[in-house]
Amino acid sequence: MQPVRRRSLITQVTNQLREEIRSGRWPVGSRIPTESELAEIAGTGRNTIREAVQALVHAGLLERRQGSGTFVLASSEVGGTLGKFFASAEERDVMELRQSLDVTAARLAAQRRTDDDIRDLRTLLETRTVTWDTQDLRDAVAADVALHRGIVVASHNHIYLEFYDSLLPAIEAIVYKHSLATGATFHAEHAELVEAIIVGDTRRAVRAAQYFFDELRSEFSDEESEPTAEQQPASRVQPS
Repeated sequence: MQPVRRRSLITQVTNQLREEIRSGRWPVGSRIPTESELAEIAGTGRNTIREAVQALVHAGLLERRQGSGTFVLASSEVGGTLGKFFASAEERDVMELRQSLDVTAARLAAQRRTDDDIRDLRTLLETRTVTWDTQDLRDAVAADVALHRGIVVASHNHIYLEFYDSLLPAIEAIVYKHSLATGATFHAEHAELVEAIIVGDTRRAVRAAQYFFDELRSEFSDEESEPTAEQQPASRVQPS
């Protein structure tokens, strides 16, 4: 009977961790407490915590990052499954899907934002600006994506948010690549987007949101226009 009881305990702890994620107390993109901290909170052994966390890793809700800790990837098993699918998707496809979500979310947020949303967006914008100027690029990108997610939250469309959360790892990868290549900060453009939402100007919010994808599209176009060795004139191809 002991293995049965132990498995039941692991299930209980797994469900408790899952509830922390679903409730939003552990938001998507955040790092969860360490195994030692979780064991102290739950009053269980570290082996039980480790197995419970691993169950949620398999479900796609959590991700272990070597040297950094364990992070929330999705708020539900559905989001976790979508996240695994998006992880292997083409960058262009992810960008075009994100464009549809971000631009529409900006318009909806300008219509539906609450006082709490306005406060949160201002905080997220300030955090993004400070982080981008003072910390490493990975942290800066995470703060950038958190701001855009905050706009989706302000749209008050829960299906949009579920879908967006499943895209976050893929979005972060694209933003990191673009930022590494260009070094652009886009502080003024993000401030314009947030301000448009705060004042409730839907057209202005849509234009501001669309701007970022125009920039990304130009980068993709530049990459496609670069000739391969087979496409270059014979005089430019180096002899083998």
